[in-house]
Amino acid sequence: MEFQTTSWLLTCLIFAPMAAMVLIGLLAALGPLLKLPRPAVDHGSRVLALLGAAVTLVLTAIVWLGFDSSMPRLAEMQGYPHLQFVQHAVWIQAFNIEYFVGVDGLSITMVMLTALISFIAVLASLPWGIPKDDHKHFSRRGVPGYMALIMLLESAMLGVFCSMDFFLFYVFWELMLLPMYFLIGIWGGPRREYAAIKFFLYTLAGSVLMLLAMIGLYYASDETRLIDGSYAAHTFDMVKLAVENDFSSMALVSPKLVWLGLFIAFAIKIPMFPFHTWLPDAHVEAPTPISVILAGILLKMGTYGILRVNYTILPDETIWARYGIAVFGVINIVYAAFVCMAQRDLKKLIAYSSVSHMGFVLLGMAALTDPGINGAVYQMWNHGIISPALFLIAGVIYDRAHHRRIDGFGGLARTVPEYTGLVGLAFMASLGLPGLNGFISEALCFIGAFSVFTVLTIVAASGVIITAAYYLWTMQRMFLGPLNEQYKDLTDVNWRERLTLYPLMALMIVLGFYPMPILDLMKDSLHELVAPLARAAGM
Repeated sequence: MEFQTTSWLLTCLIFAPMAAMVLIGLLAALGPLLKLPRPAVDHGSRVLALLGAAVTLVLTAIVWLGFDSSMPRLAEMQGYPHLQFVQHAVWIQAFNIEYFVGVDGLSITMVMLTALISFIAVLASLPWGIPKDDHKHFSRRGVPGYMALIMLLESAMLGVFCSMDFFLFYVFWELMLLPMYFLIGIWGGPRREYAAIKFFLYTLAGSVLMLLAMIGLYYASDETRLIDGSYAAHTFDMVKLAVENDFSSMALVSPKLVWLGLFIAFAIKIPMFPFHTWLPDAHVEAPTPISVILAGILLKMGTYGILRVNYTILPDETIWARYGIAVFGVINIVYAAFVCMAQRDLKKLIAYSSVSHMGFVLLGMAALTDPGINGAVYQMWNHGIISPALFLIAGVIYDRAHHRRIDGFGGLARTVPEYTGLVGLAFMASLGLPGLNGFISEALCFIGAFSVFTVLTIVAASGVIITAAYYLWTMQRMFLGPLNEQYKDLTDVNWRERLTLYPLMALMIVLGFYPMPILDLMKDSLHELVAPLARAAGM
């Protein structure tokens, strides 16, 4: 391989969890040969997973501190505006497939979110994060396998956000599918096999559409120069596909069909109505730490993919479809909010609330304005903080009561006041209370969309009222009213639960008053992304 690189940091960051996965596999394989007791192998697997997630988090902090949001470092060097920490190598030369990674303001925010939420998910998976009654069940199904799969999943997610070659992007995208399938299907709840297969089939259907669209773009691309000086007939380089190619007159297939294929593939992951039905089943049956990753990171890959691929490579088709994106965003907001009102299972309510809140991202993206696009990506970040906290909260009550029926509680504020406060804070952040992070991102989405989609924005705003209704009704049923004597001795949150919840709660408050650390990272890159689209749309 011939490398063109400014830093090895991203490669180390992407593959650090995978290195931990390999060490866990070696420990599990050598344990019987070294006559190590099974608890020792399990404990070692947990330690290695925690170290892998911690090293990745530290490397992400280094990337964040070294990222210069005010200067596109490589614009003069290589023609890749706003990309930093680039590593570029010819991978499969015969088909011009490259190992090409880098981050801009859009992807670095998602990399930071991935590293943080993955670390918290590993913390929540440690032995004191598993209910006592489930210890034997969990251990019997293999602690090393569980920890190794989480590490593989983290590497795949980081790879998606850092990849700038479409083929490499697709490899990491597909790599996510297997660990999530097994994590739900082996360690999930009573209907785990059904939920895992449903997740697999939906995602695989989207992957097939993405593969066909990717091949179409590849064969429609122009001749390109490789970093070793040679030439190739076509390219998977997403920067070159966006900057150097015009797909308006594709010979083999309509560019609108290609755009739709890519959009549906990403919409399934969001999930956007009507492709959302896999999500509640997956969330309800998945272990709590896996729900944290699913809600915090995987859903964002759908909207990230639309911005990274559809918006940059097929801008004319994006303008053609933007009203439809806004309509489906509003459907997500209002429809899923009404469905939340009917839920009796706390985890399913939180799952449908994720569908609703991702609708704000679609609405802001469709507006093609700076406030709208900034609000959309900031909503991705904020939802990635709030939703994992909500699933951790659902896990706390399930660990103690062994059920999640909202109507099965009552008066819990008297017995678990700290837990009540944490639930209240997370609910208020999710419904968009001013002073908490959810408010700013939703407000930016509305500000950006109002001048473009006035009626749709007004309809979407009604979703905020419905959201407040179902959260307040849930609080009333669970924490107010007469005390349910069955739970009079319920214990409050412990130090392990504080360790996973309090950092997320702190971010909800800090970013609610001061969002600029995230907005400053991404605003220049997002402006460069949306400005050509806005000009082409006559805005």
